[in-house]
Amino acid sequence: MKRIMPLLAFLILASSLYGADQPTSTPGDQMLADYFRNKTAVLAERCLADIKTLEDWKSHRAEYRRQLQEMLGLWPMPQRTDLKPVVTGKIEHDEFTVEKLHFQASPQLYVTANLYLPRQLEQPAPAILYVCGHSRQFTNGISYGNKVGYQHHGAWFARNGYVCLLIDTLQLGEIEGLHHGTYREGMWWWNSRGYTPAGVEAWFGIRALDYLCSRPEVDKERIGMTGRSGGGSYTWTVAALDDRVKVAAPVAGITDLQNQVVDGCVEGHCDCMFFVNTFRWDFPQLAALLAPRPLLIANSDKDTIFPLEGVVRLHDKVRRIYRLHGAEKNLGLLITEGPHSDTQALPVPVFRWFNRFLKGEQPLIEMAAKKFFSPEQLKVFDQLPADAVNQSIQSSFVAKAGTLSAEELKAQRQSLLATLKEKTFGGWPAEDMPLDAKRGFSVERDGLRFSAWDFRSQHDVTLRFYVLESAAGKPAESVALNALDPVTWPAWLGALRVGFASELREELDSAGGAASAEQPGEFDKLKSELARSAVALAFLAPRGVGLTAWSGDARKQTQIRRRFMLLGQTLDGMRVWDLRRAVQAIHFVREGDTVKIELRAAGAMSSQAQLAALFEPSVRKLAVEPWREPEAGGGDYLNLLKVLDADAVGRLNSLRGQ
Repeated sequence: MKRIMPLLAFLILASSLYGADQPTSTPGDQMLADYFRNKTAVLAERCLADIKTLEDWKSHRAEYRRQLQEMLGLWPMPQRTDLKPVVTGKIEHDEFTVEKLHFQASPQLYVTANLYLPRQLEQPAPAILYVCGHSRQFTNGISYGNKVGYQHHGAWFARNGYVCLLIDTLQLGEIEGLHHGTYREGMWWWNSRGYTPAGVEAWFGIRALDYLCSRPEVDKERIGMTGRSGGGSYTWTVAALDDRVKVAAPVAGITDLQNQVVDGCVEGHCDCMFFVNTFRWDFPQLAALLAPRPLLIANSDKDTIFPLEGVVRLHDKVRRIYRLHGAEKNLGLLITEGPHSDTQALPVPVFRWFNRFLKGEQPLIEMAAKKFFSPEQLKVFDQLPADAVNQSIQSSFVAKAGTLSAEELKAQRQSLLATLKEKTFGGWPAEDMPLDAKRGFSVERDGLRFSAWDFRSQHDVTLRFYVLESAAGKPAESVALNALDPVTWPAWLGALRVGFASELREELDSAGGAASAEQPGEFDKLKSELARSAVALAFLAPRGVGLTAWSGDARKQTQIRRRFMLLGQTLDGMRVWDLRRAVQAIHFVREGDTVKIELRAAGAMSSQAQLAALFEPSVRKLAVEPWREPEAGGGDYLNLLKVLDADAVGRLNSLRGQ
């Protein structure tokens, strides 16, 4: 890879001179809204659409489950190592006992829990795995675990003849891990690792089932699972993956992509609520994996982060799968009045559901669920274990790809590119989509020709690239395509407006004054390069940059990026596609010219240019910064590091043409 070109070096420096006040709404905002709405509709329409008969379902179910495992970072499934359970204390109550315990889901990955046991059990009893939602129980620098906040559920089950295990979550347990990597920590590399804390929570649940099944007090054929909010979400994933869950009642833990992406509910959720959507599912596909087991979908009617409309839409799609099984009696929809809260109206029907399907009883529920213990009483650890990996599990939970030799890389190049298209860039549209390229403007001045071309990158995404070239002599033998990002775009405007301010009026207006100062020296450098070499200079602002920039502060930009994630894409991954389409458009507008393309990029665009070059044979040269690891801010691409090692992109590019 060559070092960054002087123009781009200038653009990065010059951009710091400009202050940009973004408008409250932009044309890019409307384009983005249309894009998210239409892409969401496509995924919603195809969700379970191929399932027409019960045989269809049976033939697909195993692969759906495997895909879910992969999207949670659980394929292949981690080794079921020794749980090493330790009971650190007991609480005696007149009606039940509580064991305070911990086990290791994987070596040094600790799960803290409370086990509620009825008194005087004469035979194995039905059991409930209760997974907790986001209830932070933190006092004087000590986390007591969210099991403390949900203890009333464990107590009710034990008082009514159930064994009930309440487990803490990764972030809100006694050992505090992390749920908010992309939400607030800027850890976009989680996507490249194929990591989501939802996978850790699912693994916690699966290993908790292992622990329950090891207890002599538990009837292994009568295990149910429930939880609210985050616990509802984990109930969905664990029950979808593990048939030992015979009955499920997730409460307020799921809705559909329409709510999350279009209506913006994603902004109310941390990363633990979502799988890495490699296979571009809508959430009813996850929910349907519980069929035909008894399933009660519970929600309140004024829940703003799991809206009623989306829950009903999801229920309708899942009900069709239950109908194919002839098991509609096993599917329930519970809607109570209230907000997103653990209201008393929600658990009573849930209790009845488990009584009905785990005990074969339907007694009147007269006992209220209530809390009996202080946080200190339920705490498992007196001192946290020094070897715990909970706080760093995001760095090791999903394995990276191994390093391939030069011979292996050359032999596997095509298969690796195919895997990238499937697992990293699965959100790209069809390769044969028409470009619909149209000239925006063209002008000749002072021996230069400056033109703009609008082209369709994909449905709902129309972009513009610009070409600056000599107006005299034979056509250029090569085109240097410069990829502009939010940093370099306004500085580029400052240089080009020296000679073409009237043509760039739309662009200057969109910049909101960010490029108010002309840069005649830099414009002269552009003219000098054109004079001394047979090259045309092209410039592309991909989606979200320049004319298509989105309004909003840093928090809004974060939530935009998370919406891409839910569609099985990333913003950086789709900008790679924009670069590919710009390369194709250059050839299109030059009427079949076989001109060679050089890609130039700096900063965040460097990795995008390198990835685009892998798929565009006419890119013969790269002038970019060295590849940076995603952990070091080198780009956000789904599953990339599960496919390729750190140096493989550059090495693959070196094989082009061989």
